[in-house]
Amino acid sequence: MQYLVSVTRNRTEPTPVEAAAAIEAFDEQLRAGGHRVFSGGLAEPATATVIDNRAGAPVLSDGPYLETEEYLVGLWVLEAADLDVALRLAAAGSRAGRARIEVRPFADA
Repeated sequence: MQYLVSVTRNRTEPTPVEAAAAIEAFDEQLRAGGHRVFSGGLAEPATATVIDNRAGAPVLSDGPYLETEEYLVGLWVLEAADLDVALRLAAAGSRAGRARIEVRPFADA
């Protein structure tokens, strides 16, 4: 089963410098264990563009969709046997990145 592991950070908490190396090492562990499907870090929320094409004509807005103190800084897509394994892996990722993490299973297609 695959899980989306979202890494969030508060705007007032910069990413600790030493976290970058720990995140890279953790990512390598995921890869070696066959759990990593995809991972990536994201640019600052101010670089976002929101597109709304529900009315048939796209409307583009600069900046994040929601104004909030916490924002998504990166993600992993993990392959895990079950939720318990995904949570164990995510807990290790939270420690490595010194950040809060949300785990969500992908819906069955």
